[in-house]
Amino acid sequence: MAHALSCGAATAVGIDLRQESGAYCFSRKVGAPSGVRFPGVVRARQLRGKGSKSKDIRCAMPSGNEHGGISTATASGSDQKKGGLRGKLNKVVLAYSGGLDTSVIVPWLRENYGCEVVCFTADVGQGAIEMEGLEKKAKASGASQLVVKDLTEEFVSEYIYPCLRAGAVYERKYLLGTSMARPVIAKAMVDVAKEVGADAVAHGCTGKGNDQVRFELTFYALNPELKVVAPWREWDITGREDAIEYAKKHDVPVPVSKKSIYSRDRNLWHLSHEGDILEDPANEPKEDMYMMSVAPENAPSKPEYLEIGIIAGVPVSINGRDLSPASLLAKLNEIGGKHGIGRIDMVENRLVGMKSRGVYETPGGTIMAAAVRELEALTLDRETMQWKDIIALKYAELVYAGRWFDPLRQSFDAFMEKITATTTGSVTLKLYKGSVNVASRKSPHSLYREDISSFENGEIYNQADAEGFIRLYGLPTRVRAMLEKGI
Repeated sequence: MAHALSCGAATAVGIDLRQESGAYCFSRKVGAPSGVRFPGVVRARQLRGKGSKSKDIRCAMPSGNEHGGISTATASGSDQKKGGLRGKLNKVVLAYSGGLDTSVIVPWLRENYGCEVVCFTADVGQGAIEMEGLEKKAKASGASQLVVKDLTEEFVSEYIYPCLRAGAVYERKYLLGTSMARPVIAKAMVDVAKEVGADAVAHGCTGKGNDQVRFELTFYALNPELKVVAPWREWDITGREDAIEYAKKHDVPVPVSKKSIYSRDRNLWHLSHEGDILEDPANEPKEDMYMMSVAPENAPSKPEYLEIGIIAGVPVSINGRDLSPASLLAKLNEIGGKHGIGRIDMVENRLVGMKSRGVYETPGGTIMAAAVRELEALTLDRETMQWKDIIALKYAELVYAGRWFDPLRQSFDAFMEKITATTTGSVTLKLYKGSVNVASRKSPHSLYREDISSFENGEIYNQADAEGFIRLYGLPTRVRAMLEKGI
């Protein structure tokens, strides 16, 4: 799976992703020194031609659903006044990473649609990306503006936590890391399109993957009037060499970062790896591929115990310390990665019909999922748990297929929220060399009664009552056997 913004090989060639402890943010206030970070503040810069100064446009855009306005100026140039080779668009918001693919898409959009291009970058916890580097790349590619939003808290609280509460797992293993990130990014793109007055959106997803569907279904659901441009389904560029040649022809600097042999997607929930030797399912992954976790055999020899506090089916604290959703997940990533937790290797069925092989690192998410599941063992009765598991399969399928804003998923969400209202308490987990085992479960809403479950006779449960129950429960079995024996 590709990078959170470019959906192609751009992650591998254009950006050096770095993870910082605690919060994740790469926006900075206008005029602040380079390297000083201020979460939730966006700097949108109008990009002018070579030799002229750029104009900073400040707009406060906190995490979550609060958005500030953005002032923009229409880029000059003859391509803004007439149509391009494929038609005419006024202004396009492009999901932008700064890698080769999206750097090339900027001039391609201007050439083919005669439009102004506004680049958009979302922070979903993939690591700090230097703002100055992205601005410079966007300007060099011909963009009129770069907009950055910090979506980490919104991503965890409004996308990850609903899936976690639902127990959504795709094809027995996949914890939906990329699937959950796409709708929050696409939603922000729709917001930015409205703020800057764009009539179209564009992405760098290939025509062979799931991400094109996830982005475009979100666009359709939130603003069906927006035109969608998917260059990989239109242009003649077939690979990296073609893209480099196009970049040189249009005076776009080619990203010089080292090309990775893997295609990776990283956000606060997970890191995925695809490509190279992984394309043959018979090959074991190389240890130097992993970035979020140590090998289990190299993990500490002493186990670590964690108490996870949970309210209404979602984690809220670690060892008694309350944390924001994003901060809590970041901390669990750090702890889980140290113990080699959360590695999976799977062959999955893509939405477009083909099978693909991917390796995922989800240390914090694996710990969270284990804690919630263990607490539900106390708070959910048998039939409720069975129905939850049944619906969770369809829930995961909808999220994987990009149908986040589908009424069916929203209805499932209401069901999950209702039945997990009493899933409150704490779970203590033992982390040891790649394993997560439960050590303790506590809940004020526990349906477990020691006085009933004990082998000792009690007033509530009379063991003699079991005889009548078994005779009635087993009646269909007895009747079928009597029929077969002619009784």
